[in-house]
Amino acid sequence: MFPSDFTYEFFTLLVILDPVATVPVFLAVTYGMKWRDALKVAVAALTVSFCILTIFIFLGLEFLKFLDIPTPSFQLAGSFILFTLGLSMVTGKMHEEIAKMPPNASILERSIYPLAMPSIAGAGAILTVVMLSDNNARVMTEQLQTTFVVLLCLSIHLVTFMAGGLIIRYIGMIGIQVITRVFGLMICSIAVSGMVIAIKASFGFN
Repeated sequence: MFPSDFTYEFFTLLVILDPVATVPVFLAVTYGMKWRDALKVAVAALTVSFCILTIFIFLGLEFLKFLDIPTPSFQLAGSFILFTLGLSMVTGKMHEEIAKMPPNASILERSIYPLAMPSIAGAGAILTVVMLSDNNARVMTEQLQTTFVVLLCLSIHLVTFMAGGLIIRYIGMIGIQVITRVFGLMICSIAVSGMVIAIKASFGFN
């Protein structure tokens, strides 16, 4: 069980959520939008992510037990989805999918996929909050602490998104595509690492 310590939880979740790695996805989703509309997309994506992670903080472990899903299986499936996202970033298919989005797409439609999930509230983040807020060992105040830490980390996401929105003025679409491909490769590496860990856990390897 992870220690119930504010500093430990903060840095653990900050590393897992990785506010920098999600910036290229945000830039791609909001390219060509007015600053105010891009801000709405960021807030909507972070709100959806916060709701998902909060649900798993309080009910996640029981939910997985109810469906009889071992945590390694959940991690493996989530890592595979994250890998497909990273691969689509590397190959440029993510930009093609976003380009097919209708011009009148709502703020919520733009914010959910691929920004809120799986970029922000992915399998790694979900499993981390489930472990940090272990329903069998944590009291309500400790789970509320984890919820506050999540909120704090997502606030940092908002800052990086807005900073990215300023950078886009100088790098343009070509710059976004280059950055997206580089970060896509990093996301693929993280996903493969997650799959290896899940496979080892499933078969009892150290």
